Amino acid sequence: MIVTTILTFTLATTIGNIGFGNRTSYKAVFGDVTGLLPGNEVRIAGVRVGQVDSISVHDTTLALVEFSIDGDRPVPESTIARLRYRNIVGERYIGLTEGTGSAEPMKPGSTLPLAQTRNALDLTVLFNGFRPLFQALDPQSINQASFELIQTLQGEGGTLESLMARTASLTNTLADRDKVIGRVLVNLEKVLATVDDRSSELGDLVVQLRALSTGFAQDRVAIGASFDGINDLTSATAGLLSDVRAPLRTDITQLKGLATTLADNKQIVDGVLTRLPGKLDTIIGTATYGSWFNFYLCGFDGTVVLPTGAVMSPKFVNDAARCKRDPATPTTGGQR
Repeated sequence: MIVTTILTFTLATTIGNIGFGNRTSYKAVFGDVTGLLPGNEVRIAGVRVGQVDSISVHDTTLALVEFSIDGDRPVPESTIARLRYRNIVGERYIGLTEGTGSAEPMKPGSTLPLAQTRNALDLTVLFNGFRPLFQALDPQSINQASFELIQTLQGEGGTLESLMARTASLTNTLADRDKVIGRVLVNLEKVLATVDDRSSELGDLVVQLRALSTGFAQDRVAIGASFDGINDLTSATAGLLSDVRAPLRTDITQLKGLATTLADNKQIVDGVLTRLPGKLDTIIGTATYGSWFNFYLCGFDGTVVLPTGAVMSPKFVNDAARCKRDPATPTTGGQR
């Protein structure tokens, strides 16, 4: 039970960075402390000697970090505070190294200026530069190579040999994929040759795109105004569709009845359409001037029997003066 308690206490103090005894507080000004959190470690020569107590904004664009270390460890005035990566996950810690200058110990509460602090590596730029390397490795190898690369660039010895071994492994991998790389280069050569053959067309395309962009920029006011017109048109069209919806529904219903009637009288419709061209020729001929007599219609009547059996007797009388018969005029020759 006692052993378990001691081990639990030791584990808790290690994970929580809990220290005992007197501690001395100092401050340091950093340009960027992204990822650094209160409670992160402070190390000297790789050994944990303290922790970060607080982080605050300093002079609008800088960060002021307050940390405390064991009271029995003096900090020279020339100390350099470096923000380093603890692991590949992104956890940080502050590493204190002795710089050039005064070796006098700092007074408690003193502040290391910006000139004596160093920001962490920019992993985004670093990993982008090594992207071809990481694409050729499996995830486990990527994690291992990344961690060793960070340690090497942070000046932590003992990892350069391992990093070179990883690089050699990459070289072997690339050699194994020589055929694939060769095909990629051949295809790339074809693409570049095609682009070179169409260089004039490509140049014209760029010029035309530039002219198009310039035209859009010059007409931006008119284009913006046209959007208002389109909005008004959309509103008016929406109202029009609302107004014609009910009549259109009625027309479609009646159209169904018309289609049914035409289908039931298919033979009659076919006969009318067959005779219609000849009838139209006759009507057109009588309505134009030619080598025959023209007649002026003063009236007509007739009898029409509808399919329903109803009888209609249409009659037309023209009241024009020329259609009125003069009593003194003989009736020979018939009525005009």
